[in-house]
Amino acid sequence: MSTTEKPVAPNPRVINSAKPLPDCARPNVPPPHSTLYHRFRKTIHLFCVLVFFTLPLSNLMRFDIPHQRFYFFGQELWISEFATIFFTLMFLLFVIIAMSMLYGRVYCGYLCPQMIFSEASLATESKIKRLVTKYVDWSPRNRNLLSRGLFYFVVTLASIVLAFVFISYFVEPRDLIHRLLSADVKTAGGIAGASTTLLTLIDFLFLRQRFCTTVCPYGYLQGMLADGDTLIVQYRDDPKQCIECKKCVRVCHMGIDIRTSPYQIECIHCGECIDACVDVLGRLGKQGLIHYAWGEKGETLGNTDKSKGLFYRLGFRNAKRIAVSLVVLAYGAAIFTAFAVRRNVLIQIYPDRSVLFRREKDGSISNTFRLQIANRTHAQATVVLAMEDLPGTHFASFENAVVVAPEESKQVNFDIVAPPGAPLIPGVNQFRLVTRAGNEKTEFDETFITPTENPK
Repeated sequence: MSTTEKPVAPNPRVINSAKPLPDCARPNVPPPHSTLYHRFRKTIHLFCVLVFFTLPLSNLMRFDIPHQRFYFFGQELWISEFATIFFTLMFLLFVIIAMSMLYGRVYCGYLCPQMIFSEASLATESKIKRLVTKYVDWSPRNRNLLSRGLFYFVVTLASIVLAFVFISYFVEPRDLIHRLLSADVKTAGGIAGASTTLLTLIDFLFLRQRFCTTVCPYGYLQGMLADGDTLIVQYRDDPKQCIECKKCVRVCHMGIDIRTSPYQIECIHCGECIDACVDVLGRLGKQGLIHYAWGEKGETLGNTDKSKGLFYRLGFRNAKRIAVSLVVLAYGAAIFTAFAVRRNVLIQIYPDRSVLFRREKDGSISNTFRLQIANRTHAQATVVLAMEDLPGTHFASFENAVVVAPEESKQVNFDIVAPPGAPLIPGVNQFRLVTRAGNEKTEFDETFITPTENPK
């Protein structure tokens, strides 16, 4: 080789087997085998599974269809309060939609039960195959049959458990356990449990992530919600540093190549490809080429200018996002207020105007009213009734205290009587009925009707 020849620059697409650069020579490069997003996702998945099991079994959130009750974090709503139930569920939906506008399909990758259990199914199948291969000295064909049999057995048990928990959101768990132990397939609850078990088993065995790309409408909806500032997973390789190892493709749960486009309908923004790229290129002293980014042309996650403020770095980058977040916040505040002012004992009083008034034999005048009580608590309640601003009158044949059993609804008709000489004006007399149930006081403005002229 001539001394005048220039050294040839190394090909950036070829892995150099020489000793890697020392840590001090490659600042801000994550260590090899980086699993930042993978570990974070699995922690979130574990938390979601615990929430999934805890909510119905502890009555924190459950829609009890047989008893027509909706349990929501200590509140027990009756079917007569359907408006509150509906707006509560809509609020949860709006939270997911607003989250999609800001953070893309993060729900799919981090919170979706379908994705969580599909990945668990794949991991279980792989784990069983490895254990059988390691500890069972059979022929490959027999080991494969054993692996499949064990996997079918495990996912069948898991399907029964998950179906039980899912149906517990709609049927009281203690009632459901009796149906399960008696193999009930006759009642609605038993049929629903058996059907859910079968569908879950089919999902675990055959469907898995195919559900996300063929059945689930959320991925298609996300395309309408996202804009130029939505958080995405993007491949950026302006200096052409990619070494074509394709580890980002191999680790992808959806089987896509993120380098093709960040807007593929299959991409769930899980970040596994980010860890894979950081792992491989980090060993070569290079930065990863796949990032979470605020839109296709925006800065990458964590590299936003800190002078722009916390809200901007969290994704609130324009008036639309701030307006949507404020609407969701106001919606949540309204629902919180509705729960705060909700009465544990619902009391309603209506006048019976099928007959305006009745003239008794002794000349007294009576009006009929209807008292409706719904005790929404698990303890006995006593409702005390009193009158204000209606002098000279009294209740007729009615004790002004009504006892209502736990979770009982009761209706009582009562009369208010004005004896002859009571200081009332002819026609309409305004007065107030006051009820007390424990510490709850309710006032009702009512009218008492008297004759406008004396009888002949």
